[in-house]
Amino acid sequence: MIRKMLSAAALAFAAIATALPAGAEPLAKDVFGGAPGPTAGNPASVGFYSKGCVSGAVALPESGPSWQAMRLSRNRNWGHPEMVGFLIGLSQAAQRAGWQGLYIGDIGQPRGGPMLTGHASHQLGLDADIWMLPPSSLQLSRAQRENISSVSVVNRAGTALSNYWTPGHMSIIRAAASDPRVERVFVDPVVKVAMCQSETGNRNWLRKVRPINNHDYHFHVRMSCPAGSVCQQQDAPPPGDGCEEAAEWIRNRIDPSRVKPVPPDPNYRHPRSFKLSEMPQQCQTIGLAR
Repeated sequence: MIRKMLSAAALAFAAIATALPAGAEPLAKDVFGGAPGPTAGNPASVGFYSKGCVSGAVALPESGPSWQAMRLSRNRNWGHPEMVGFLIGLSQAAQRAGWQGLYIGDIGQPRGGPMLTGHASHQLGLDADIWMLPPSSLQLSRAQRENISSVSVVNRAGTALSNYWTPGHMSIIRAAASDPRVERVFVDPVVKVAMCQSETGNRNWLRKVRPINNHDYHFHVRMSCPAGSVCQQQDAPPPGDGCEEAAEWIRNRIDPSRVKPVPPDPNYRHPRSFKLSEMPQQCQTIGLAR
């Protein structure tokens, strides 16, 4: 099987190369963004969340009894089967929390990899964005799913919760972070602090909930590397519940003068700039397989 994939990849690479200017190499985002579908075979995530791919991905069905996939035109409802199964289970937990289910945003492309637009991560089929908007209907048309927007659970000042926050949000995020397969859950620091203040029982799950900007309209779940995959290990979250760290983010928003400027990393490159030859060798094969 691997020999056949390598042979097919070589032919595909040659076809792409002939369509490029002399000496040019294909960008990984173009190869993976243009992949017609997933590869066959056993599922495996390869590389890192921001520099990798996935073989044997499956699609989250566009609609189900407790979820709908949003923005279908992006074709980003693909993931490792572990992720798709997790999302279906979390949507059922949302129903137990009093919601109709979940609106699920981007997971990944059919073969993962760098995207034509947007995310730096979501490349292994192990990341997913889940809308903060409680579903009003699970019968939305494709057109409606392109035009409806989520809501921010944080006020405009970025210092407190908005009126859209509900106890259901906390129950769903707690359920996600409590799953042993989950590596991280990214939320706005205001959300993290609110949950820190509300939790009166077991606080272990809070360690996985990490503060980050631009995560007030959705929360981002990242799963750990599944069996049969070859992933670069991510550092574990710092010890403790992380609540003081999130509070510090908010204090810095209120008084930006507290923040010492950090010079940009001169070596950073967005994954959209990666050439296919810079991706893990297995991903080069997966991206070009026919």
